[in-house]
Amino acid sequence: MSANDLPQELSSVRSGEGPSSGLRTTPATHESAFLKACRREPVPHTPVWFMRQAGRSLPEYLKVREGIAMLDSCMMPELVTEITLQPVRRHKVDAAIYFSDIVVPLKAIGIDLDIKPGIGPVIAEPIRTRADLARLRDLTPEDVPYVTAAIGMLTAELGSTPLIGFAGAPFTLASYLVEGGPSRNHERTKAMMYGDPELWADLLDRLAEITGAFLKVQIEAGASAVQLFDSWVGALAPADYRRSVMPASAKVFDAVAPYGVPRIHFGVGTGELLGLMGEAGADVVGVDWRVPMDEGARRVGPGKALQGNLDPAVLFAPTEAVEAKTREVLDAAAGLEGHIFNLGHGVMPTTDPDALTRLVEYVHQQTAH
Repeated sequence: MSANDLPQELSSVRSGEGPSSGLRTTPATHESAFLKACRREPVPHTPVWFMRQAGRSLPEYLKVREGIAMLDSCMMPELVTEITLQPVRRHKVDAAIYFSDIVVPLKAIGIDLDIKPGIGPVIAEPIRTRADLARLRDLTPEDVPYVTAAIGMLTAELGSTPLIGFAGAPFTLASYLVEGGPSRNHERTKAMMYGDPELWADLLDRLAEITGAFLKVQIEAGASAVQLFDSWVGALAPADYRRSVMPASAKVFDAVAPYGVPRIHFGVGTGELLGLMGEAGADVVGVDWRVPMDEGARRVGPGKALQGNLDPAVLFAPTEAVEAKTREVLDAAAGLEGHIFNLGHGVMPTTDPDALTRLVEYVHQQTAH
């Protein structure tokens, strides 16, 4: 399917000129509640956005994605723009997150993979030997022109609403590549990490280079902040994280540090790793729902903003219960240097979109100054 075949609903998306390359933060976005919270500055209200806010919970998303494969949709700038804007229009969230997938940069450098519905990313030929590393070439902006195009269109549309760029962290990408797809126990991944630490270190270093380059493309196109998703790193003990993962994550954060945009780090089941994840170079540390925000702050230490952390399943409860649990999160976060309200993981596909809209409004009302 080509861009010319896009559904008619996308005709409202401007395909004209976005900001020039290198224009990252306009005065309007700089003063947004989201970026202020990232910088631990006073905010007019606690900013809200949701991981996976652009996606399967929205009927308008299902409509425009109908018949288009996931990876194909990530390479169509007009479609990416429309999908990214949908939750901003509907929920009035304080930030947009670029619609993509963590395996897009791997696909862009020629790794044979696909996203299987109901399964996730599947790698045709897993990376398991030193010779396999040669397949992980450098990523250049020319590999992902659709990213630059989509972000230019998005920043033109979003105005004062910041856009968050994102990428998968080296450990999580390595896990997909080594296992060949999603894994519950990460047996092959850990076998390489423990059994061939030199190969493991070189694999993560290559992935850090690719990930850093992918985030640079997004920032240079206009993203106001970036988030590094380490979805599977909660499978590790702190000592293993520090020794075998943290250097690569730090390399990614160091790569984008000169741009001065906030860097967010998030993982699932990472309560024991929060301090180390901040130490890796994040300005904002995401906390899942298993750790209260005040305890998360204690583990992370001073000098970082925190993001989180309502349990996504709470949204299936009645509104009064959602508000009560939200109040708990806000109370636990009341003393933080900077707080961005989010879920403790992504929006579940069967979530009622109206519950998300009500949640944004409730947080804004409860925290307005």
